[in-house]
Amino acid sequence: MKSTQFKPLLILFTLATLASSLSGCGRDDKGGEPAQSVRSVQARLEAVAPTELPVYHAAPATVVARSRVEVASRLMGYIRDIPVAEGQAVRRGQRLFTVDPLDVEGQVEQARAAVSQAEEAWRDAVADHDRYANLLKEEVVTRQQYDKAKLARDLAAARLAQARAQLATAYGQMRYATVTAPIDGVVTRKLADRGDLASPAQPVLTLESTGPMQVETQVPEAVLAGLQPGRTVMVEIDGRPGPVEARVSRISPAADPVSRTFLVKLDVAADGLKSGSFARVLFPQGSRQALTVPVQALVTRAGIEGVFVVDAQGLAHFRMVRTGERREGRVEIQAGLAAGERVVVEGAERLENGVRVSG
Repeated sequence: MKSTQFKPLLILFTLATLASSLSGCGRDDKGGEPAQSVRSVQARLEAVAPTELPVYHAAPATVVARSRVEVASRLMGYIRDIPVAEGQAVRRGQRLFTVDPLDVEGQVEQARAAVSQAEEAWRDAVADHDRYANLLKEEVVTRQQYDKAKLARDLAAARLAQARAQLATAYGQMRYATVTAPIDGVVTRKLADRGDLASPAQPVLTLESTGPMQVETQVPEAVLAGLQPGRTVMVEIDGRPGPVEARVSRISPAADPVSRTFLVKLDVAADGLKSGSFARVLFPQGSRQALTVPVQALVTRAGIEGVFVVDAQGLAHFRMVRTGERREGRVEIQAGLAAGERVVVEGAERLENGVRVSG
């Protein structure tokens, strides 16, 4: 479809440029000789020849942090304060938010009272045991009575240990009222605010690690063949002038049951990347032949992109072309040129139709 649209435009443009050239080549009033000689311009030429272009499978991808943590409270309670904001950098161990610990404080007081009671009961049991031990020596009480006192002392000791464990657990819960950062990173999302109810199942903040980033993409099994961890590929990232190098770090061993694609993660060797940016991973898939010219050979005349072709007489003619992909300073010519033709690759901005080119 593109080829059929291109040909009429090419014909119309050729006719227009030919008419312009003819109208500009007037003769003088006396003898019919040209009014002026053909102007000559120095320029660099290049013969168009087929070249090998790599073929890529461009997989859409997303820039992500290597570590991403959803921070939630281990207690249920109202958030007392959140002294951090989105975009703020935090250090590991820094306080992120505090949950009102009223319920936990009540548990601590109950545990303290239970420990106090258990200690008192244990002291009484120890005193009874010691008394029965002395009476047993004097044969005032029986062995059975002494064993009961000993059992009561052991039970009191066990209850005291249990009460102290419950108190330690309550104190541990109190520590959970203050939530700290588990990693060095940046707050990327704030999902709650002061006064909101926090619960263990509901994230409050999202942290992402700083430093080198990764790219995540999904690829079909056909592309996955021959791809191994450690292989280097190129990645195009929105907002950057050119592709950057990335290294395959992990390939999922199982396909997604819906898309039938495999997750691939790549480490990106570039600074200044932002999580969530759109990217394209270029997985090599062989090569193909195509005609290419240097990007600087392209010029625009009357809003039309093209190149100057130099004929056998050394005259330049503007030729409209259809371009394809651009890589490493060269552009693919999909239509408008043939192998063997010479094009101007330096100095084309000084040319017009009919100008003689010396290279």
